[in-house]
Amino acid sequence: MVGVSSRTVATQVVTRASSTHRVASSSSSSSSSSSSSGGRSGRYGWSTASVGGGIVVAAAVVGVSVASAEQTPDYAQVRRDIEELLDDESWDDGSWGPVFVRLAWHASGTYDVCSHTGGSNGATMRFPPECNHGANAGLAYARERLEAVKRKHPTISYADLWTLAGTVAIERMGGPDIRWRRGRRDAADGTACPADGRLPDASQGNAHTRSIFHRMGFTDREIVALLGAHALGRCHTDRSGYSGPWTNSPVTFSNDYFVQLLENKWTPKKWNGPHQYEDASGSLMMLPTDLALLDDKVFRTWVEAYAKDEALFFRDFAFAWQKLMDLGVPYRGGVLGDLLL
Repeated sequence: MVGVSSRTVATQVVTRASSTHRVASSSSSSSSSSSSSGGRSGRYGWSTASVGGGIVVAAAVVGVSVASAEQTPDYAQVRRDIEELLDDESWDDGSWGPVFVRLAWHASGTYDVCSHTGGSNGATMRFPPECNHGANAGLAYARERLEAVKRKHPTISYADLWTLAGTVAIERMGGPDIRWRRGRRDAADGTACPADGRLPDASQGNAHTRSIFHRMGFTDREIVALLGAHALGRCHTDRSGYSGPWTNSPVTFSNDYFVQLLENKWTPKKWNGPHQYEDASGSLMMLPTDLALLDDKVFRTWVEAYAKDEALFFRDFAFAWQKLMDLGVPYRGGVLGDLLL
């Protein structure tokens, strides 16, 4: 296995995390991140303790791989360092969270379940042509912002860093606790970059939306749940070409996207940009793919369900987001197995 010695090192042992260990909440992670013995219980299904200047990582399952302390990122500290980068009054609505979510989404949403290409493993957006795909315009800002964390923790893969950053951002902006798993590897070059056109096109309708998400292996219910991430952030004319936020609280994760979609009267925006919709105030917008959800019986059922029940939306989103982040990553024992390290 890459980056893992086959020799036994008595004080530096890494065991894989239990695949059934659920991520703790953000607040409990912070409060339980240290103890008098110097150990930490992390959000990622394993705990750490300092031993002779190194780190022992102990998990709930047996199956030992061996690595030096330098080869094992301190994921709890990585999380804290990501959190430190989120708030920034000079950036958009005061938070880098939405663009971290978009980076994680676009790095993962290229997966093809038939060809087993694309997905979060590899972090191929570092290379052309993927970094230059139109759908990824503006994501260089997020990648550059996260370089500070990469420099501090050089052994974490970009693939792990980007997916963790998106997950942390969702949680810190008020979203659900999401189970995140480590172990993605970075590609050495851009030969595995997926073809352009694998990410959703906002100008299209439901047939396109289903085609894109079914290619990744998602159900209709999961499609609607994932689109609920539009509660976050805003569109920019110099990136997607569209303009404006979906909700009045673009740095708060909630079910408000579904509420706004159903309760507002949406009319075509009169401007020189691409076709989009606006509410009566002109302050909020929806994309053609958003409004199309209401024209489909199955999609609309879930839009209405999530608008009425935020807890249901949070549960479904957390499951679908983890699934999205894990696309293209090799596992032991199938989908519910541990990431191969």
